[in-house]
Amino acid sequence: MRWPLLALCLAGAAHADGPATPARTNAFNDPFVQVTAAIAHCPVPEGPLYTEQEVREQQHERTQHGTSCYTSGRCRLPNSYQYDAEIIPRVQKYIQYDPRFADTSVWVLGQRRIVTLKGCVQSVEQGRLLEQSVGLVDDVMGVVNQLAVPGVTKGPAPYRVAR
Repeated sequence: MRWPLLALCLAGAAHADGPATPARTNAFNDPFVQVTAAIAHCPVPEGPLYTEQEVREQQHERTQHGTSCYTSGRCRLPNSYQYDAEIIPRVQKYIQYDPRFADTSVWVLGQRRIVTLKGCVQSVEQGRLLEQSVGLVDDVMGVVNQLAVPGVTKGPAPYRVAR
């Protein structure tokens, strides 16, 4: 009769590492792509990943923010998130076409017509120039600069790094 007790103890030990990490997905299909890859040791940013709980928490806010752009007359599409799927390929093409950014490692994320730049550039000035240039792409409402300069930027990357 000790076998059931032993089985119970072994089952408990198998779960002693703690609770499993909740699954995370790009549930909102936010476009996220690597645009350039010239800096070898640039930390790879984590993509837009959400747990089921985070999706539930963000759904209302994303709906409200997305439609307020349209109802206020600032957007032609009924939801500002609908622009992202066409903005990010244009941003990618724009950066790749410009030789001033060929020596960078950059990823771009699109959310609500806001483009977030993540990765590494050669200088702070190059990062500012990239930020200004991306802001010129049609339909881009804003640019968030999370770029690092290897050897200059202190501490961890200014973005969440992929595991």
